[in-house]
Amino acid sequence: MDDAIAIEGVRKVFGDFVAVENLSLRVPAGKLCGFIGPNGSGKTTTLRLIMRIYAPDAGTVRVLGDSRHGPADDRVGYLPEERMLYKSMRVGEVLTYLSRLKGYKPNRIEIDQWLERLALPGVARRRVQTLSKGQTQKIQLIAVLIAKPKLVLLDEPFSGLDPVNSNVMRDAILELKNNGTTVLFSTHDMASAEELCDRIVMIYKGNKVMDGTINEIRAGHNTDTLRVRLANLASNFDNLPGVACAIAEGDHHELQLTPTADAQAILRELQQRGPVELFEIARPSLHDLFVRTVHEGAA
Repeated sequence: MDDAIAIEGVRKVFGDFVAVENLSLRVPAGKLCGFIGPNGSGKTTTLRLIMRIYAPDAGTVRVLGDSRHGPADDRVGYLPEERMLYKSMRVGEVLTYLSRLKGYKPNRIEIDQWLERLALPGVARRRVQTLSKGQTQKIQLIAVLIAKPKLVLLDEPFSGLDPVNSNVMRDAILELKNNGTTVLFSTHDMASAEELCDRIVMIYKGNKVMDGTINEIRAGHNTDTLRVRLANLASNFDNLPGVACAIAEGDHHELQLTPTADAQAILRELQQRGPVELFEIARPSLHDLFVRTVHEGAA
């Protein structure tokens, strides 16, 4: 099986609202794919189509080789954006219960091992309602992973996590990929998507506007930013030929260029203003590409 997910020409409408329009995308088996887009762009609808919670109004959705619409596939694990666990149950009990719904019965040792891996030692006997938001989120992730799914869908897995718990979540996702599990996760955390993902898919207003590796996506955009630092941090960047604006970024400035700008001419001009400590043509980050795409779409 080459593709764990293959979506072709899918359309999904709710009343007069078109949530997804003519969407086609593929997620290769064993890869980690980031699914990005602004709020209301259709990401969660697409995840629910993959989960068979929704049926497409047009087009086909093939998941792990199966395009039939019916009961949820036990080979697929899903972490929804909404964090929901039975609060009065103990952690070990809720993990056993949710696993058995997927046709898998973990033993106590296995549950304890998962809790250790996600930095939650000794909480198996605690009730869910006594846990913090971050702890609850990791318990819900364990509930998804413990049944050993072949495909994992994560809807905003980093939402609300502090940096320490974000790192734990990131390590768990990378371990899934290294073990050959296919992962598709939606996120607004562009840095995590850029760091973790083999591929990135972006949808905007229900339409796919970006699809490929980070390098492929960057190659489709002009490099129009210079990263500059002068020895005299108080130097101004006014009236530089070919520079549309200068944005302060910590200890350097990012210069946005006009379409006809000559980077070498800008360097020569900067050298006239003082010693240049940093001068590089910056590759646009995923964050930059996200913002540009949304602004262009709005325009």
